[in-house]
Amino acid sequence: MPTLILAIAELFGTALWFTPNAVLPELMALWSLAPSDLGWLTGAVQGGFLLGTLIIGLTGLADRLDASRLFAACCLLGALSNALLPMAGGLDGAVTLRMITGLCLAGIYPVGMKLMVGWTPGRSGLGLAWLVGMLVLGTALPHGLRAFTALDDVTLSWRGGIWSASLLAVLGGIMVWRLGEAPRQADAAPGADSGTKPGPNSGHGLRLGGLSAFGISNFRHAASAYFGHMWELYTLWALLPLMLAARWPSLTTAELAFAAFALIAVGGPCCWIGGAFSARLGSRRVAQFALAGSGLCCALYPLLSGLPAAGLIGFLALWSALAVVDSPQFSALSATACPANIVGSALTLQNAIGFAISMLSLLILIPLWQITGPWLAWLLLPGPLLGLWCLHGYTRY
Repeated sequence: MPTLILAIAELFGTALWFTPNAVLPELMALWSLAPSDLGWLTGAVQGGFLLGTLIIGLTGLADRLDASRLFAACCLLGALSNALLPMAGGLDGAVTLRMITGLCLAGIYPVGMKLMVGWTPGRSGLGLAWLVGMLVLGTALPHGLRAFTALDDVTLSWRGGIWSASLLAVLGGIMVWRLGEAPRQADAAPGADSGTKPGPNSGHGLRLGGLSAFGISNFRHAASAYFGHMWELYTLWALLPLMLAARWPSLTTAELAFAAFALIAVGGPCCWIGGAFSARLGSRRVAQFALAGSGLCCALYPLLSGLPAAGLIGFLALWSALAVVDSPQFSALSATACPANIVGSALTLQNAIGFAISMLSLLILIPLWQITGPWLAWLLLPGPLLGLWCLHGYTRY
């Protein structure tokens, strides 16, 4: 039951992240924004998240404070900043509010992972798979909303959509507040999930926050593999609508949005399936399989982009699923490599670096689509290859 509560609360809390994406046309009309202004709106929340994860990861707040209370407080503040968005009055106010929302999300997503690790001792790969699967569905949700509101006979209040997301975040915060902290795992040996042993620096306290985790060999390998995975994941998701539009230029807005929603959302249940396999095979093997699979898709896509409709949609769905199945397993491997007193800070800092890499990948690669077309997939390939190489050094005992 705690696993389900945390997974649903994570979905509700992270709804703040993506919901405004579904109403960008309405915001553009309301504030007379140019298309170039949208980068500020979408980038502000990412920048806030990056700043927040760096603060939490470096100061050790996720391990110094009651994680469930921190999660709940961030849900409430994030819900408020999101609810105020329709009253922002223009781009400057909206960017400020989205930055605040991003800061709050830093206390929701990675702190939720710490809570899940605490509530699922010995099976964190499965628990985190449920949590990340919910995040994947949240990522796909704006495309689903956009497909729905693009239908000719549907008229919805865009303000109501934003406020509904804030209400969900409040409910998520209340759920975790009532759940509270997991039973103390301080005496549990790190590595119970994957059979790993703490590194030589596992006795480090919180003086360096999450930085001390990089003194642990297995954490470095798992985190570095995660960084390679992040080079590919979000850029792939951003490319999916472009890939579809390039293959079928006649798609309507609703059709394109629904297809993008389906291709991203498929990763949610696939994460849950991967979590079930991790309980039997271990997180390392599941992550290696997914990295190899997504890397192969990167290599093959330029050669297969002309497939018939059913074949290409199936290929893109497989690629999208493989690219995210390993995400919770990296976090499980990182968590089990660390002593309990720095897990929250280590995971938060890992997220900070990973999302910085994803932002860099988006900024560098997306503009190249107009030049390279399908061959851009080969520039995603170094991510999975780096991940495989790093996981090879993850020690099994």
